[in-house]
Formats: sequence, C-alpha cells, structure tokens
Amino acid sequence: MTDLYPPTERTTATRTRSRMRYEKEAAHAILDEAFDCAVGVVVDGEPRVLPNLHVRLDETLYLHGSTGGRLGLAARGDGVPVCVTVTLLDGLVYGRSQFHHSANYRSVVALGMARPVTEESEKRRVLGALADKIGAGRSGDSRPPNRQELAQTSVLALPLAEVSVRARTGGVLDDPDDLDLPHWAGVLPLRTVAGPPMTEAGVGAAPPAYLPGSPSEWQTPVVMEGRHVRLEPLTPGHAEGLFQALDDEEVWRHIPKSRPRDVSGMAEDIAGVLEGQWLGHRAGWTQVDPATGAIIGMTSYHDIDTGTRSLGIGHTMVGRKWWRTGVNTEAKLMLLERAFDVLGAERVFWYTDIRNERSQQAIARLGASRDGVIRRQRLRPDGTWRDTVLFAMTADEWPVAAQRLRDRLAAG
Repeated sequence: MTDLYPPTERTTATRTRSRMRYEKEAAHAILDEAFDCAVGVVVDGEPRVLPNLHVRLDETLYLHGSTGGRLGLAARGDGVPVCVTVTLLDGLVYGRSQFHHSANYRSVVALGMARPVTEESEKRRVLGALADKIGAGRSGDSRPPNRQELAQTSVLALPLAEVSVRARTGGVLDDPDDLDLPHWAGVLPLRTVAGPPMTEAGVGAAPPAYLPGSPSEWQTPVVMEGRHVRLEPLTPGHAEGLFQALDDEEVWRHIPKSRPRDVSGMAEDIAGVLEGQWLGHRAGWTQVDPATGAIIGMTSYHDIDTGTRSLGIGHTMVGRKWWRTGVNTEAKLMLLERAFDVLGAERVFWYTDIRNERSQQAIARLGASRDGVIRRQRLRPDGTWRDTVLFAMTADEWPVAAQRLRDRLAAG
C-alpha cells in the first residue's frame, strides 16, 4: 500500500507547489490533531460551508451532524459530494511590507463522496471514537446514545482518497529592497491551549485526567491510604463535607484567605485550587477518615516548579476534632513520600504565618529546617501585612526525616 495520496487534477496546486504534500502520515497527523473541520457542499444549487466535528478511522474521515441539518438532508440516499478542509494556524508572519504578511499553517483538503452511515454498529463505533478524540477514555466515562439519539444523529463517511496537504513554515520572505526598512518583522507563534475546566453545577467529580491539556503527574493528585487518614483528590463534591468540618474560626485563623461563610463559599475555595491545579502550580487533596468516611480537612501542593523539582505543602486545614491526632503527621508523611520518592522532588517547603507558632512547631517536628523569614510576603484577610516563615526539606534530608516520621506513627 502506497504511503502517498496520488495527486489529481483537483488536488494539484496551481501556485507555490513547494508547499504541497501528499504523504498520508502528514495528512493523518493534521486530521487527528484538529477537533473541527469545514465541510463545503452544494445545497439547492448554492454553496454552503458548514462547521463540523470529525474523526479519522484508518482511511475514512467521519463527519458528525444532525439528520435534520442541511448536510444530513443533502446526503440522504447515495451520499453527497463534499470538500472537507482542516486548518491549524501555527503563527502570524509580519513582513516589513504589507504584501509579505502571511501565516504559518498546516492544512488538509479532502474531496469525495460522503455516504451516510446507516448500520447501527458502525455509527456507534464512530460516535465512541468521536468521544475518545476529545479525551482518551471518554467513551467509557459517558452514557452511549440511545436509539432515539442515534436516529437524530447523522454520520457521514468520506473515504480518504483525494487528499492534499498544504503548509507554510519558517520566517519572513521580504523583498531584498525592503530589508533596510525600520519596521519590525518576525513571526508570532500561535497555539491552542486548554483552559481550566469549568465544572457544571451539581457535578461532584473532579475534571478527569484525559481532558486535553491535563497537567502532569506533579499536579495530578492520587489516592493515598493511611491508618489515620486517606487523601483523596479534591473535587467539587467535597464542598459540603469540608464546610462542615472546617466551619470554625480557629481553623482559618492563620489561613491567608477569608473563611467561607457557606457551602458555596467553600466551593469557590475548591474551584481556586482546581484552577491552580490545571494551570500547573497546585494539586489538592481532601483528607478523609478511613474508618468512617467522614471528611476531615484539606491540603495541597502549591508553587509547583518542575524545572527546579520543588513544591510547597500548604493550604492545610483539619477540623479541630482531629487536632493532636496522627492525622497531620501521616498526611504529611504521605505527601512527602509522593514528592520525594515518586515525583523525584529535590526540595519541599512550607510557608506559615509568623504568628502561627503551633504550625511552626508542627513543621519543625516533620524534620524541616527553618530557612528564614519573608517579610511582608502577603496580605492577611484583615488587611495587615503577614511576615512568612519559610521551612524547607531537601532530598538529602528526606531519608532521616522519613524514618523519624514512620517511627513516630508506629509508636502512636
């Protein structure tokens, strides 16, 4: 089987032929990377270009739509001739002259007869593949379509036979006579970036790791089970339990955020941690009593820096009922084990209010060293400036500290 799509009269360029390619691998890569396409079709004698979702399975491009839409209606019977285009914009090119402004891009044009998919098993397979395209594993983490939904959904199959790739890369192509002009010239790279997921109201689950743009394992919390406490990935569904466990002014006394006054306020606090998680500098856990399932409190990694392999442990709150138990020691041990032994951290640090002597004593008992004071490091909720005490532990210090913490828990 050839690795090229044979050029045809319709896919042969009439200008800048150096930008044309016909390799299947290049075409497949663009089709697979793009989430959407544009479908050109003639409806009632007039051209239409319709936005669409697509998925490629082997040498067939499948298009998704509604049976009542123009494309679905036009394809009834034997199918409909279409022109499908996909473009990935990689950068804007700024020339010294306006004529030489351009763009870097990768694009695919596919032509042919799109047939309607009528067999139920094929349609279900395609719809599952469409779900998995926006998140590997999503088809198994969502309800499949019922018969009524299948009947309302149009799927068209376009064999990939008449296909071309066109791309521009590189810099500015100014005329030699323009090179001395004083105007800035260059390329502004562009890329598609997934933002923090916005969880729908009433959804208790955390955003799944298969979403495009999901953070690395440094920012992805995992379940960690201990004798005194279980650490579960923080989710919006924990808001009510956390509010009940932490609804105590003393718990929030030295936290650099105002105490939530209701469950919705607690949900906002959780949303902030999850947003930071998605942006790459946080990872949040809910602390749970392993015997009863009761929510105890919360904790997190913060200021994660994978370049220097360092992170902070903070935003830690435990309901007063669990103070002076093994909960805090065991939770910190598990967080440190993950940081040093799993992630390969070189340094873990803690920030705490200089007024919070109880916290400073607790951190010192973990085996961390007091590295100094950051004066006026942040504002407290009451508007006063907070001096922050910095504690830290290095990878070299971790083995001794780990053994000391394990011995303490065993003795307790």
